Amino acid sequence: MRVLIYDAKPYDRETLNAANGGRHTLKFVTAQLDEQTTALAAGFPAISIFVNDRATAPVLEQLAEQGVRLVTLRSTGFNNVDLDAARRCGIAVMRVANYSPYAVAEFALALLLAVVRKVHRAYNRVREGNFALDGLQGFDLHGKTIGIVGTGRIGAVFARIMHGFGVVLLGYDQQPNPSCEALGMRYVPLEVLLEQSDVVSLHVPLTPSTYHLINANTLARMKPGAVLVNTSRGALVDTEALIEALKSGRLGAVALDVYEEEEGLFFRDRSEQVITDDVFARLLTFPNVLVTGHQAFFTREALAQIAEATIRNLDDFEAGRVNENTLVPPPSAA
Repeated sequence: MRVLIYDAKPYDRETLNAANGGRHTLKFVTAQLDEQTTALAAGFPAISIFVNDRATAPVLEQLAEQGVRLVTLRSTGFNNVDLDAARRCGIAVMRVANYSPYAVAEFALALLLAVVRKVHRAYNRVREGNFALDGLQGFDLHGKTIGIVGTGRIGAVFARIMHGFGVVLLGYDQQPNPSCEALGMRYVPLEVLLEQSDVVSLHVPLTPSTYHLINANTLARMKPGAVLVNTSRGALVDTEALIEALKSGRLGAVALDVYEEEEGLFFRDRSEQVITDDVFARLLTFPNVLVTGHQAFFTREALAQIAEATIRNLDDFEAGRVNENTLVPPPSAA
């Protein structure tokens, strides 16, 4: 089957070609999917997209007219795909339901430790020959209260990691995870978690109900001096409200691997360009904010698993099968 891979990076070529083994004809393009790039998919029954590609209703309608019958995501989240429109257009949608939860959970810990112990600031100082410790004082995680919002596969791994630090675990989830409860996690309403936690780490998908979950009201409930970590989706956090909370000094530190308007920034080298996003630029001015470019998933193990799942999705679609990655089945299988 001929497949167009949108937003392809060198590592996508390497891992997908290795997993494919020549079974499908893969064409890689660096362009992201939007209303201006749908024409690239003409003649391809399947396309593969990533987190910042936009499979909106108009895009899916154009793809359907060109003969596309499958959209398979190289990600777990699917907030960038209009599933209802896909059903109307007769386009199947598949994703990568599971890949290494350790990749994201371990990176969340890396961000947390870096911002709490001010490793990013110390790194820059030492490179300039400044070995003074003034302004670099952090705090022990041991004994602190860690609030984990979302205790699915990634959140549960993060809970196990944090348990090893000797912390108090609070959780918020519509469905409590028995493995987290076995660690001593106590499930509480979100407002209680925010009020009592020294660290809040977000591990929920982006849905209409979680959009701007962290906003002016919820930020006002957070414990003064608390640390916020987000490795899930940028739009879980209202960035302008976050900036106001930072300006007021309410938050102790913020560590972000995602940003709600990252589509025009992340996964590209912008070092020779002026960043025109004033909100993002303002965020970077705070000494207690650490931002990375959506790299929490980026490990050898996770990339291999994403590629293998993507190729299996193509295999199963071609054979008329559905699997655990299927979000919208093809009309023949519905």
